[in-house]
Amino acid sequence: MDAKTLLAMGRTPAVQRATIHPFDRGEPGPFYYQRAAHPVGLEAERLLGELDGGDAVLFPSGMGAITSLVLALLTPGATVAVADGGYYGTHGLLAGELSRWGLKTITFDQTAPPPTADLVWLEPCSNPMLTFPDLDAAIETARANGARVAVDNTVLSPLLLRPLDHGADFVLHSASKILGGHHDAILGVVVCADEADAARLRQFRTASGIVAAPDPAWLLIRGLKTLAVRVPRQSAAALELARRLQRHPAVSIVRYPGLDNPVAAKYVDAFGPLLSFDVADADHAAHVERSLKLIENATSLGGVTSTLEARARWEPERVPPGLLRLSAGLEDIEDLWADLDRAL
Repeated sequence: MDAKTLLAMGRTPAVQRATIHPFDRGEPGPFYYQRAAHPVGLEAERLLGELDGGDAVLFPSGMGAITSLVLALLTPGATVAVADGGYYGTHGLLAGELSRWGLKTITFDQTAPPPTADLVWLEPCSNPMLTFPDLDAAIETARANGARVAVDNTVLSPLLLRPLDHGADFVLHSASKILGGHHDAILGVVVCADEADAARLRQFRTASGIVAAPDPAWLLIRGLKTLAVRVPRQSAAALELARRLQRHPAVSIVRYPGLDNPVAAKYVDAFGPLLSFDVADADHAAHVERSLKLIENATSLGGVTSTLEARARWEPERVPPGLLRLSAGLEDIEDLWADLDRAL
């Protein structure tokens, strides 16, 4: 019984942990050594490629995926324009560790046209500032200036947005988040519009050893089976919580593209699980964290369990001291609101 049939029956293919596979009549097959490829990873890539409409390459983390994309496909001295207000780890890696290899990084307001660069990095529903670019216009401008375009689509997932359909060259996901969905697997993926780019990434992955293991790949396949159920429910919960938070006297601002953002509404019908909101200051934010009973005071996002944290502990120079980031899970909306209201 092949892997596709197993998935159709609601069963995930078995984890195959073998690091080597026998040659066939003296010739290496597709799975001769796990650093090059393995059966569970190949199945995960097939599913991810179908979802995003491109050629998917799996990595052991989102950061590993970013590192591989930049080192494999750019050259020393290249410039990357990164959306401001997006995931702090992306900018930190590019402007920090990879600057030693000659990479230049600039930030820009992604609600405006992107600057001239070799690679433009967009992030719809940016994390944690929740800005949303006019994707078609930004990609058109970037291409006209000779840039390639990568879109970090971690927050929305391909269920809500497929950036390759809008002309992006690459889509990146931290698959640890909403794709995996259970806070139990660290993975990343780059989905390429061009098969040659995917082939280059696989070549780099094999050479560098930045390889995803079978066990987390198996957990990702399991998580993908419920993606179409989780995404609408978590998006609906986030929207309702955002609306209620707007009316709460302890909250000064709520960031969520579903709150009458006309640009976001051009591209998606639902807006994902992530929102952020501000309370008075860092002390108030810490009080909310300590007062939660149901929502986990934890980092990360996109899982079946709701999480909330004060982001200033990680990126104090980039966010207001009272900013709280909330990822809506699958709990009952009234239970979630009661927990938030009490903590506030």
